[in-house]
Amino acid sequence: MTQKSFAQKNLPAAMVAALLTVAITGCSNNTADTANNSSIISSAQAQESQTPIATDSDASVVQALQSNLQTSGIEGTIISAIPTDMDDIYWVTAEGLPAFFTDKAGKHIIQGQIVAVGGAEPIDISGALIANSAKQALAAVDKKDMVIFPATGETKSVVYAFTDADCGYCRKLHEEMADINARGIEVRYLAWPRSQESVPKMESVWCSQDRRAAMNQAKMGANVQAPSCTNPVADQMALGARLGVRGTPAIFTESGQQVGGYLPADQLAQAVAAAN
Repeated sequence: MTQKSFAQKNLPAAMVAALLTVAITGCSNNTADTANNSSIISSAQAQESQTPIATDSDASVVQALQSNLQTSGIEGTIISAIPTDMDDIYWVTAEGLPAFFTDKAGKHIIQGQIVAVGGAEPIDISGALIANSAKQALAAVDKKDMVIFPATGETKSVVYAFTDADCGYCRKLHEEMADINARGIEVRYLAWPRSQESVPKMESVWCSQDRRAAMNQAKMGANVQAPSCTNPVADQMALGARLGVRGTPAIFTESGQQVGGYLPADQLAQAVAAAN
């Protein structure tokens, strides 16, 4: 489906962008299915940079990049351009676009992994930046805008899961919710419908009086009905697009690390423990 046909449905621009993203990828059992596997050095091979992350955005880069995007007809509002370990390369966050790198002149969009070589081991200078952006963005989401399945007993860790009612692997993950919660993991669902047809289903879940019960029904294939309401589905789709979500489920830890796609409860617990 084209952007024009999405736009004809009067969907918000952010939702159109997110739907175009997921139309290419969709439901996934793990992150490897939704990423480019042609990297010379995998994330597992590279050590994450330990250099403190800069916090000051370069206003001149933001201004130059914003101007260049507009000239090229690319919609999106640049939030920040943070210097990285690589000379004259900046980490960019933006509304309506996934995070990316750019040069000092704001003339190039650079997507993917940046690895420093020449030392005893390769250093991934992008991993910490990506995780830090995700950590801040997810922490800013109000709990009242999520569907939360709390841990049983003591909460040992929290994960955020972008999900869709119609995704088979999302349903598979949800079937293990009791086991996941019993392991001390709280699951915070965010909406990530994979198609235009799934949008009203997710909106109905978020507009239900009992969201957890509605989510349980939706994951079993039921047609959840609820009165229309102001809901965060479009905003959460835009957030997912900004964080580089390409398929569902997409699971992040509180530290901003993406640990899955679908993982069985025991493997999810191990991945979360390793990431924290």
